[in-house]
Amino acid sequence: MTSPVRLALLGCGTVGSDVVRLLHEQSADLAARIGAPLEIAGIAVRRVGRDRGDLPVDPALFTTDPLGLIKRDDVDVVVEVVGGIEPARTWLVEALRAGKSVVTANKALLAEDGATLHDAAAEGGADLYYEASVAGAIPLLRPLRESLHGDRINRVTGIVNGTTNFILSAMDATGAGFAEALEEATELGYAEADPTADVEGFDAAAKAAILASLAFHTRVTAADVHREGITEVTAADVASAKAMGCTIKLLCIAARGADAAGRETVSVRVHPAMIPLAHPLAGVGDAFNAVFVEAEAAGQLMFYGRGAGGAPTASAVLGDVVAVARNRLAGVHAASESAYADLPVRPMGEALTRYHVSLDVADRPGVLEAVAGVFARHEVSIATVRQGPAGGGSDAELVIVTHVAPDAALAATVGELRGLDIVRSVTSVLRVEGGA
Repeated sequence: MTSPVRLALLGCGTVGSDVVRLLHEQSADLAARIGAPLEIAGIAVRRVGRDRGDLPVDPALFTTDPLGLIKRDDVDVVVEVVGGIEPARTWLVEALRAGKSVVTANKALLAEDGATLHDAAAEGGADLYYEASVAGAIPLLRPLRESLHGDRINRVTGIVNGTTNFILSAMDATGAGFAEALEEATELGYAEADPTADVEGFDAAAKAAILASLAFHTRVTAADVHREGITEVTAADVASAKAMGCTIKLLCIAARGADAAGRETVSVRVHPAMIPLAHPLAGVGDAFNAVFVEAEAAGQLMFYGRGAGGAPTASAVLGDVVAVARNRLAGVHAASESAYADLPVRPMGEALTRYHVSLDVADRPGVLEAVAGVFARHEVSIATVRQGPAGGGSDAELVIVTHVAPDAALAATVGELRGLDIVRSVTSVLRVEGGA
């Protein structure tokens, strides 16, 4: 075998510790796959003296100087599992410009400023791999940027956040409200003490930006993604979805399509939506992730598995390490990125979707006609109407599902309904995806 490929590990938390363990446990197999052994040159941490249990690593490898570690001549590959924008961006740009390949799980940085990293990789002739940034151990990003490179991807729909999927699955199974399901997710360790990034959709939006960038050969940032969380989803919404033969999921949806002027564009959004039980994503429960890809030649593909956790994420990190180490030994590097299409991102108002709208209305003649008139004025076609008694004796409930229409027209319809005297309240608005 040749000389070892030496790694600088930035971060030694849950994921970093599992990277160290897997490197130790699988060292012989990894060396055989690469053609050279992997060695840890150093590990950058905040506190050197912290108790890390029985982690199989020499304590002398720990340092609080990440930049100094990156700049060492004996470092070949930098593995970053710290997260956040800065100082991670500075570290990785330094490594890439120096020709040192980078493996990162940092979805937030890639979604906010992946362009800077890709440019630095091209400048330094280095590899930038980030399979672990979306959907943990599920092999997803490499198929998008390599296996499907000869195809045209038209749509990517995914469940990419395990915490929200657990919460919505629990609400569906037990009839619990959002607060109760979140409490259970926290007790079981699926939700952080501050769950904002998950339940408000920030985590999923970052992943949606990365998926769209790869699928459509276009630089998409988190700021381009329309984002809504699941905090407003109620037990009544879940029950209404069941009555329609649907379930509710937090979806990331990236789609290629034409705008009003006929130009090719992309639409990228994250929001809760009802999907039919027959849809492949409907059966994805617990904290699992799945991504459904629709391509012209390959047809429909689904990638499924555990999307988070130390060991699954570490598995994806090591898969990238093997790839960049092989490239280094062969004296080659992968293409930095494919952004040739440079498609504009369509605003959310132009996205085509369907709405499920629940209204509490006055129970008197002419109400349905008045409500239908609002939909007609905004050129939104109604697919189904269900009417039943509401809580009060003088009120009724209307549940309306629309046909596909621009989101702006649907939102304007709901806005006008809120102002009608006969509408006591708009109790729920949810998008409907995956159906005819």
